[in-house]
Amino acid sequence: MITGKKSLPLQHKKLYMAKNKKQLPLLENVTITDIAAEGKAIAKVNDIVVFVPFAVPGDVADLQVTRKKSSFMEARVVDIVKPSEIRQEPFCENFGICGGCKWQILPYAEQLKYKQNEVENNLRRIGKVQLPEISPILGSAKTIFYRNKLEFTFSNRRWRTFEEMNSAKEFDTMNAVGFHIPGMFDKVLDINKCWLQDDIQNRIRNEIRSYALQHALTFFDLRVQEGFLRTMMVRTTSTSELMLIVVFFYEDKIEREKLLQHLAEKFPEITSLLYVINSKANDTITDQTVHTFKGNDCIYEEMEGLRFKIGPKSFYQTNSDQAYELYKVARNFAGLTGNELVYDLYTGTGTIANFVAHSCRQVVGIEYVPEAIEDAKVNAALNGIENTLFFAGDMKDVLNAEFIRTHGKPDVIITDPPRAGMHEDVVKAMLLAEPERIVYVSCNPATQARDLNLLDEKYRVAAVQPVDMFPHTHHVENVVLLVHR
Repeated sequence: MITGKKSLPLQHKKLYMAKNKKQLPLLENVTITDIAAEGKAIAKVNDIVVFVPFAVPGDVADLQVTRKKSSFMEARVVDIVKPSEIRQEPFCENFGICGGCKWQILPYAEQLKYKQNEVENNLRRIGKVQLPEISPILGSAKTIFYRNKLEFTFSNRRWRTFEEMNSAKEFDTMNAVGFHIPGMFDKVLDINKCWLQDDIQNRIRNEIRSYALQHALTFFDLRVQEGFLRTMMVRTTSTSELMLIVVFFYEDKIEREKLLQHLAEKFPEITSLLYVINSKANDTITDQTVHTFKGNDCIYEEMEGLRFKIGPKSFYQTNSDQAYELYKVARNFAGLTGNELVYDLYTGTGTIANFVAHSCRQVVGIEYVPEAIEDAKVNAALNGIENTLFFAGDMKDVLNAEFIRTHGKPDVIITDPPRAGMHEDVVKAMLLAEPERIVYVSCNPATQARDLNLLDEKYRVAAVQPVDMFPHTHHVENVVLLVHR
């Protein structure tokens, strides 16, 4: 437990106060009472709710108001007057600056409790449907180094902490490779160690920075659109394969090859060394050509004896271990006996479709991204799965009465939509199809609850299973089983 008055490393508070022309009040000795939606802590001052990041229930803190409305306020912690008994020290030196892992100060058991509450509150408040007892959330066995993918940005506009700016320290370089500072598109926090992925990503990133500085390679300037090194991505698998993608703003064959050869020799663990020349205004590489410098053009993940091809543009759940737990829940909820026709909506690269294919008669997968559907077909062939069909197109346009007549009425629908949830036309098509069971996998319980309300006319909620995919964040996945009334 932390004792005594402690100032938190919140790097934006002084910047805000300096820029804000109208001085907003300082609230003293405020007790934090709960956790609200999106992970912010909450307090009440004169019956007005105050939303506060980087605080935990039980903290007594001095709060600087940053936004004031008639019905609520937003504030930042200036000082912890009395720390909560459950508050713990953050383990990362970047806590409070990079914008990620905001719940490090909350013990993992408490994180799970609040995620469980978030699911239940959303389903009851927004869904307004009758619920069974909600199963206890499935926590992640790994709470650090659990991700299989991270992306970093090169920038010549390094973010300096206020401690650095107020010191007399002079910097030899303003180059950085790390994460964007929230709300500042051109500022990057230089990252020495990130706890989200296997330490190999730290060693590779730090080596690239060291080599680039030693050889005077220029880091990207997002404002003026110039500089050689732009972004990098590291992907790992449970099978010990490793993909590194280095993105350059322009081609310089000599310098590019020297850097990539250095990395290949320094890190023999890299099984897929790729590069991209991206001269566009934005960082996305989905529309760019990916070149193979050394090794394979992909890596492979394994799950329950199945192999899944992962290319540089492929989507795959970023917590591999918990993805397996999530898919097992979905398959169990589907109640497959071997005779069912299953529709897998928002199938992505067909991971769930191929995962359940051996347990049913046929799976029909639909996905908006054509490249993802091609990956789904490859993954099916890779595993000798012959009872899957995959279709590309906008879900609300593909899934209609004619499609259902052509391919048959499904016995089970598994749906795993994006955070925005399902389009109303998709919900109507599902109601028209009238499967016996719907398994709804969601990364946003709020939009899931909205959709459950729309499905309530024909379906009752039979089971609810939250799954934690992202420790130290407020994000939570939730799986709901709906049964035809």
